[in-house]
Amino acid sequence: MMASTPAKPALPLPWSEPMPASSYIPPIDSLRCFLAGAKHLNFRRAADEVALTPTAFSQRIKQMERALGEELFHRTTRSVRLTRAGLSLVPVARNAIDGVRRCVEAVLQGADTPVRITLGTRFELGLSWLLPSIIRFEEVHPAWEIDSYFGVGSDILHQLRAGIIDCVVTSAQVARAEWSVQVLHPETYMLVGSPNHIQNHPLDRPSQASNHCLFDANPDLPLARYILDADNPELDFEQIRVCGTTAAIRQMVQAGRGVAVLPTYLVANDIQQGTLVQLLPELNMLQDTFRLLYRKDHPASAVFESFADFLRSQPLIA
Repeated sequence: MMASTPAKPALPLPWSEPMPASSYIPPIDSLRCFLAGAKHLNFRRAADEVALTPTAFSQRIKQMERALGEELFHRTTRSVRLTRAGLSLVPVARNAIDGVRRCVEAVLQGADTPVRITLGTRFELGLSWLLPSIIRFEEVHPAWEIDSYFGVGSDILHQLRAGIIDCVVTSAQVARAEWSVQVLHPETYMLVGSPNHIQNHPLDRPSQASNHCLFDANPDLPLARYILDADNPELDFEQIRVCGTTAAIRQMVQAGRGVAVLPTYLVANDIQQGTLVQLLPELNMLQDTFRLLYRKDHPASAVFESFADFLRSQPLIA
């Protein structure tokens, strides 16, 4: 009679002595990461959605798995899929985040004490989109008073670090452990020129860039990099001129003095009205994302997420 083969022990998880699951409450940010991972089944795309690096995103998921004592995702070099535990967590995690959002909404709708904060952003974005959005937000939430601070990217981030302003809307790439990040809108760009200028100086192919002056905000070419750093044929412009702000660049381009890479939200109406035209649309263009940044320990941090939800509902316009 053959001896029976003993059952193989279950493979241990890649950690030891997990924290008792019953005493663990996942942070909201971790649940948001988990749901992004469950949505995309691709950690890189999920990390982009929650504005984390892929490494930081993976660490957040591993921390949850370690605390729960269960793997939430099966991960290989080629694929990511939910485990049974992960599948069970998806609807509960959604309900948990919805519950927190309802708590925030209850606070916003029922609070008697005014909340006053200062929001920093770029001048053009502030005037064209944020101020109209703030006005509408304050109409819905009269207990809120949101003051504005306009500056360049490095300046407003310095003001946030110093605690002089409370939150920032920016497309700058930042990663600080003490800051929370809420993704708002993608920021896309296009190369534009005035119709009269292009009629006299065509720009139908990259080699014709040598006949054009390129305007940008400063000598580092923060706008032009969206097309110059993308996978494109070489663009060798005749001259580079600096104008300081996108509003000034837009005026110079409308006057027919050259071409520029500008945010789509800023020039969409100009293109519709025919005062500007898009150039070389077949070329690749990098893009950014507008984000709301604030300190995790800010007294109003619990309600910033609802503010971010409202801003997401407001289309980017100029």
